[in-house]
Amino acid sequence: MAGFRAKPSYIRLKLTVKGGNMKVEAVLFDLFDTLLLVNPEFYMPSLRKLHRYLAEHEVNASFEDFTRAYFEVRDRLYEETIESLEEPHFTTRISQTLQKLGYNSVSEDIISEAATVFSEEMTRYISLDKETVSTLTALHGKYKLGVITNSPFPENVRNALDKFHLKMFFDTVIISGEVNKRKPSKEIFQKALKTLNIDPSRTVFIGDTPNADIIGAKNMGIKAILIKRDSSPSNNSESLVWREPDGNIRFEPDIVISHLSELPNMLEKY
Repeated sequence: MAGFRAKPSYIRLKLTVKGGNMKVEAVLFDLFDTLLLVNPEFYMPSLRKLHRYLAEHEVNASFEDFTRAYFEVRDRLYEETIESLEEPHFTTRISQTLQKLGYNSVSEDIISEAATVFSEEMTRYISLDKETVSTLTALHGKYKLGVITNSPFPENVRNALDKFHLKMFFDTVIISGEVNKRKPSKEIFQKALKTLNIDPSRTVFIGDTPNADIIGAKNMGIKAILIKRDSSPSNNSESLVWREPDGNIRFEPDIVISHLSELPNMLEKY
């Protein structure tokens, strides 16, 4: 987190407006590495399963050639959307990777199923934070709850929510691959606020990534809480997961926590 200075975890979250404090009415969460934990080792086994499926359907490129082409395509797509923050669907990566390797006539059904194979393998590396359910249970009914998450594969997000029985807690789930905008874009936060019919000044967002979650929320006037676990996968410099690069604008979170269980009592004070 070069260039990022976190405030101590005891700093209070203040929602101030003319006439006094404003009550929090909505709590929005990032999903992966906030509510659900992702083992960063998921990437290569998931790609291997994807490649194996394609090999069964007459794609004869080696795994080494396929992965090299895949990461070139993925990184180029992100680089091309640095300004627009658009989020093409995961199948776009597969399609363009195949085209790069000279396979121009692979059917959409095969590409779609290959993406599903990747998702199913990735899900094996996702686990539930031990405090997620108790925290959401404590907040549910007291606040409007929602998810705003970056993923080029919306089906993967919804499958994970179903697997861990989390969908019932949320009034809205906004996924970058469905709205074609990723955090920190204002559009993805605006979509959640509009769906919930809530003012940003009455909203809190919790996430693990400063340059997507904190910047995105603060740009919208939403109070931002950074969850910073000692063993967060986002701190793993060896991870193959693409991360939004640091921008020129620096925002500090309103508060830093290390455990989800800190949220319910903290929010009730304000």
